[in-house]
Amino acid sequence: MSRTPVSEYPFPDDFVWGVASSSYQIEGAVDEGGRGPSIWDTFSHTPGAVDNGDTGDVACDHYHRWPDDLALMAEIGVTSYRFSMAWSRVMPDGRTVNQEGLDFYRRLVDGLLARGIRPLMTLYHWDLPASLDVGSSGGWLSREVPDRFVDYAVLVGKELGDRVPAITTVNEPWCSAYLGYATGEHAPGRTENALAYRAAHHLNLAHGRAVTALRGVLPQGADVSVSLNLHQVEPASDRPEDLAAATHADLIANRIFLDPMFRGGYSDELRATTEGLTDWGFVRPGDEAEIGVGLDSLGVNFYNPSRVRGGAREQSRPFPGSDRAFYVDIPGPRSVMDWPIVPSALTDLLLRVQRDVGLPVSVTENGLGGRDVVEEGAVHDDDRIAYLRDHLAAVLEARRGGADVRGYYVWTLLDNFEWAWGYDKRFGLVHVDFTDQRRTLKDSARWYAGVIERNAL
Repeated sequence: MSRTPVSEYPFPDDFVWGVASSSYQIEGAVDEGGRGPSIWDTFSHTPGAVDNGDTGDVACDHYHRWPDDLALMAEIGVTSYRFSMAWSRVMPDGRTVNQEGLDFYRRLVDGLLARGIRPLMTLYHWDLPASLDVGSSGGWLSREVPDRFVDYAVLVGKELGDRVPAITTVNEPWCSAYLGYATGEHAPGRTENALAYRAAHHLNLAHGRAVTALRGVLPQGADVSVSLNLHQVEPASDRPEDLAAATHADLIANRIFLDPMFRGGYSDELRATTEGLTDWGFVRPGDEAEIGVGLDSLGVNFYNPSRVRGGAREQSRPFPGSDRAFYVDIPGPRSVMDWPIVPSALTDLLLRVQRDVGLPVSVTENGLGGRDVVEEGAVHDDDRIAYLRDHLAAVLEARRGGADVRGYYVWTLLDNFEWAWGYDKRFGLVHVDFTDQRRTLKDSARWYAGVIERNAL
């Protein structure tokens, strides 16, 4: 039987091919250039918080090696680079401007433009200035922090808006809220479910206020977005308790962001499903109107779906922020992160976003973690190639179903500091030897370059 040539599955001519990264995971130079400490500096230096005691102190040394890293992007042929600014490099105490930090990002952006690579700049990727996380009610538990975020957004918009065509406000607020304040897996390491809901609301508020402020300083035509790691949640069975658990998880993981951003406010269903978890007294009159300002596009980050059931059982892992939904394993292949690999779930999620939001969408993160090693000067990561191929096919399927997907960003360019997992689990298209910072293009980088060149699978 003959096979249809894969090159017959093209993407639109203007489809955006990118790679993504974040500041704390790659930059290093944590005490250089006037940078102040972030909550991830504090957290990673807390004994037991990160595997192997790893920190982001050096990471990929991107702060010093960015020209070489941009050259790698150009070699692969990416048309866009999604990066995040370190708030504490630009405003070391969360308030005071550090011109040296701004100049670093200006050089980075100018370097991208010189190579024909479109910058997509994320303002917040989890590294809150440590000076804003003081006391039991500091950080994203404080209503002051959204105001400080607006100051930061306006500064960046004024300084770089003339050369950055697209800005994302916050990345994966679910992780910041639930992993940072409910499970304690991420900075600042708090472990109280109720705190996650307060943090999520203040992240939403920071996003909305920043969008409004950015509209006043960015050039006409600038694209303003948010990147959400929306969860494709399925019930373990059709039993009523499992169906209810999946609905509950969808409300606290997805609709807590989607509803105030795109539907006018938090739903009665969300308030009902969180009874006993939080009282919602932190939502003040006018907050929801501030959150629900118009966006130009939406970023969707996806790695794997989730399956949940109701009813606690021995050794059950609760869904973050909840005491009434519990994870169930999804049979089939899994990554070294122990995440199930189900590409069709990305299609389902993108179609759901099209129905619920209706904005142009980019997949702003998608990739596979591995334990890649260099063998005779090469890294043969066939598992990553298969993962990327199948998820790009899922994007094409979503487009055929009507989803307005306009771009795809591989997570990530470089092996990096993978948060609480340290350096063992590698997501990069480029292998990094953390003893000498040597970069090696993996087979997946060359495969991705071919996809970009053909603009097709």
